[in-house]
Amino acid sequence: MNITIRLLGLALALVPPAGMSAAERFTDELWNAARPVYEKTLQHPFLTGLADGTLPRSRFEFYLLQDSHYLRAFGQALSVLASKAPREEWAIALNEHAADALKTERQLHESILASYGLTRSAIANAVVAPSNHAYTSHLLAAVHQRPFAEGLAAVLPCYWVYWEVGKALKKKGSKNPDYQRWIDQYAASEYGKVVRQVLDMMDAEAASLDPRSRQAAKHLFVLSARYEYMFWDMAWREEKWVP
Repeated sequence: MNITIRLLGLALALVPPAGMSAAERFTDELWNAARPVYEKTLQHPFLTGLADGTLPRSRFEFYLLQDSHYLRAFGQALSVLASKAPREEWAIALNEHAADALKTERQLHESILASYGLTRSAIANAVVAPSNHAYTSHLLAAVHQRPFAEGLAAVLPCYWVYWEVGKALKKKGSKNPDYQRWIDQYAASEYGKVVRQVLDMMDAEAASLDPRSRQAAKHLFVLSARYEYMFWDMAWREEKWVP
């Protein structure tokens, strides 16, 4: 689901395109379309358990193992998306995000998993769960097969939903130090700046889209938001393949 990235000093913070006020941002449309999914996500027992510390460790461990595999595919998706970026600074940023998805975020996962007694080999050999396989396949198909704007819309929930979840859980805190580390990562102001940069990319690109392309992007955004919910539900159930 989403990534702590060092800021490169790139001038990515964009003003709304000409004729577009802040109230008319395309990203507002995207969030409103996915709002019911997000509200249900916040109520999921996996996330409420993170906040109150009651989430069983086995389920958090399962999540971290699956997310380690997800991040590899997410990094690949960002690299493909970068190759299609219409602006050089966007391509540079997305490639950096891809690298940091594997270096920074996975480092947190592996440090916690190591404290649980799991080796790098055990992490690498964990079986990818069905919902994880479906989500990563969806992302990779979107960035390979669809135009840049639609691919960006598909990856955006991984950035944005994690930021919103992080901020919401930060208000509650967690008694479990590992869970609190996870919350702090996604609630951090530095991470929020990165999310805002990608939101600005989406709004700038959407200004030139026709209605059909905007609708296609919105469809992919909502679909990815649903997969974000499914990812936490997968971890809660410790989802397995049918034998």
